[in-house]
Amino acid sequence: QVQLVESGGGLVQPGGSLRLSCAASGSIFSIYDMGWYRQAPGKQRELVATITSGGFTNYADSVKGRFTISRDNAKNTVNLQMNSLKPEDTAVYYCNHRIATVRGAYALDYWGQGTQVTVSS
Repeated sequence: QVQLVESGGGLVQPGGSLRLSCAASGSIFSIYDMGWYRQAPGKQRELVATITSGGFTNYADSVKGRFTISRDNAKNTVNLQMNSLKPEDTAVYYCNHRIATVRGAYALDYWGQGTQVTVSS
């Protein structure tokens, strides 16, 4: 069993900042890519940012220069620092870890429960 627990969502004014964190626990042999996705009302889930086990990052064009993804491999954690937030960033944010639970097993995608981010004055 693997669990991902997110924290850090909330209500913030335009131009403000929030930091999201997501920690994985349970039967974990190795974690490969980690990432954040978001889903706004009436829209499909979209990629926000990903980071490989080697630290290479990828961002959606809409968040480049404003968001920073990072990971702490010792704590099985991925973070998302969000600055200069805009109303269009409002969504439920989901973390994703690609995890192999035992040596030699295929890595599978695991998801957090989602955390609401609302940007409004």
